[in-house]
Order: sequence, then C-alpha cells, then structure tokens
Amino acid sequence: MDRRNFLTVAATATAGVALLPGTAAAADGLPALVRRHLDRVLAAGSPGAVCGVIHGGRVYVAGAGTRTGRGPDASAPDGRTVFQLGSIGKTLTATALARAVCAGTTRLDAPLVLPARFPIPHKGPRRITLADLATHTSGLPQLPPNLLNEADPQNPYAHYTLDDLAAGLRETTLNSEPGRAYAYSNLGFGLLGQALAFDDVDAMLRSQVTSPLRLPDTTTTLRPDMASREAVGHHAGQPVPDWRDHVFSAAGTSIYSTADDMVRYLAAQLRPERTPLRKAIELTQRPHFTAEGSLRLGLGWHLSPLPSGRTATWHNGGTGGFSTCAAFSRESMTAVVTMVNTSSEETATEPRPVDALTFSLLGALDTA
Repeated sequence: MDRRNFLTVAATATAGVALLPGTAAAADGLPALVRRHLDRVLAAGSPGAVCGVIHGGRVYVAGAGTRTGRGPDASAPDGRTVFQLGSIGKTLTATALARAVCAGTTRLDAPLVLPARFPIPHKGPRRITLADLATHTSGLPQLPPNLLNEADPQNPYAHYTLDDLAAGLRETTLNSEPGRAYAYSNLGFGLLGQALAFDDVDAMLRSQVTSPLRLPDTTTTLRPDMASREAVGHHAGQPVPDWRDHVFSAAGTSIYSTADDMVRYLAAQLRPERTPLRKAIELTQRPHFTAEGSLRLGLGWHLSPLPSGRTATWHNGGTGGFSTCAAFSRESMTAVVTMVNTSSEETATEPRPVDALTFSLLGALDTA
C-alpha cells in the first residue's frame, strides 16, 4: 500500500464528517460522532468495526456490526474484541529499536547485521542501517523475491522459514541506495526485528514494549481467552483464516490486538511522560526522514499535516481478513483507532475506506 495517499487524505480530513451543534467533543456529542463514524465504516463494506477515541481527556470506545458477519443476531464487537493488527505492529518494533538506542546497546546509524548465512544486499558506498529500516529508506523491496513461490494466497507468510529468508536475500537487489528514498518495505521491518532479536522477535516485543505499556492482548500468540473474543476476518464477503508468520512478525504480519489495547497505546503516544518508555516513544515520533511532498518519517510512524496545520502521526495495517488505522495529534491531544474485520486495498488514487474515515474523524475532533 502506498502511504503517500495519506497526504491527500490528511489534507481533506474533515470532509464527510459533519460536526454536532456546538462542540463535537462535548460529553453528549462524542458518542454520536463515533456512532456516525462506525455507520460510515459499515456502509463501506465492513461486517463489524470498533472505534476508539481520545479527546479532551476523555476515552471512548464503541463497536457496531458483527464479529462474525453471520447476520444481525451475531454479537457486535467491542473494545475487547480481538482483531489482527497488521502493520501498525511496525511501530511496536520501532519502539523496541528506540529502547535499545536509548539504552546505548545500539545506534540508529548502526549497520544491519544478521548471522553470516543471511547476506545483506548492498548498493552504493554505504551499508543499510537500522534507521534506514525503521524509516523505509533501505532500498529493499516490499517483499523478498521468493516469498510467494509456494505461498497459500489466504495465508501468504505461513510457509516461509528462516532458510527461505537466507535464500531470498541472496536473490534480493536494492531498488535504491540506502538512505536516499522512501519505499515501504515489509522485508525491511522483518529484518529489523531479526537484527534486534534474532529468531526471538515475539518475546522481544512482549518484554520491551507490550508488557511495559500494559497491552495484554497485543501479541502474536492467540491465547484461548483471546480466541473466544476474536472477530472473524473476511475478504470479499467471505470468512478467511488469520495470517500466521514467524519470520516477519516484526512487520506486523501476525500480531493481534484490541481497540482497548490500542487506545492505551495511543494514550502512551500522547503522554509518553506518563509511561516507562518516554524517551523511546519520543524518539519514534521525531522526524528522521522527509519524503517527497510533506510526508515525514519517524521510526515506524508516518507524519502528515492536518488541515488545522497540526501534525497527524499515524500508521495503518491490514492482513488477509482485517484492516486497521491509528492516528493521533499530540498538539490537540486527540487520537483515533479504527479496526474492522475485512480486508481492503487502496487504489492508485483512493485510500482504503478505513483509512480515509479514520483521518476524517481525527480531523473533525482536531478542530472541535
């Protein structure tokens, strides 16, 4: 997905969301505004949706539709309903990197290092750095060239092993010299995770990020209690299996979460001084690269201007049956996350509905 489309989305973020009389953030207005947001998300084709909002010091989470897509009598999702998170998980990996940098155990300009059997592609005079990976400026392609050779279209990462990764890297060429250009890469973030905690990425994310921030349902392991709360993912109106992945989990390919966890995570982004990860969170939000136009890259996060002139810090995500989007503005202390149990893709000119509607709601609240 081309994150550049968010420049258009952010520039028109209030389109299509009529504010309530007076202030939309009033105690009685916020639930109604979220309800209208959810109605629009469902109208765009999602069986079920959950939205979490932080605004004016208030947290509000609501759901609509169904968790299963099996008719109006099925239970509606809520803040504890489990979705696959998708690429928002990259910001967790970036936070783990930032913690290591703040602890002095690595540097942003440190070169990518993996065990010897994993050849690092190169082009030009300098090597790929950890900062290049975290800002999508490594020159790596989006995926390794051999990923789809034996892939199940409904579960494309499940078959892929570390041996396959070693073979794939031998076939990989960089599209540009490291540090020169922004090009979104799941491969890059997968390698970042392996560089930080080879073959133990899931434990690293748990110990370095989700446990300190109290995100119990943000995990690659679907516990039995989570399985009973999980929404059924859909593609083209049909139920599809969850994505499974071990090699690229740092890219968010197989991470689960809930709206309750994501609201807590966004609250940490808005007020990092209230968390044990203040320095790391602030480092991830700091611009480290400026792409064409007004898109800037933090570590994991993307930064785009809102119509108000404030900055939206954001990431979206998707797997075969789920779509998500999270965005916040520290200047207005406002955050929005939307999670739906259907896949969707943007076109060359239009973003995914879940992304456009999330930014629309953020824009409305940002100016309320």
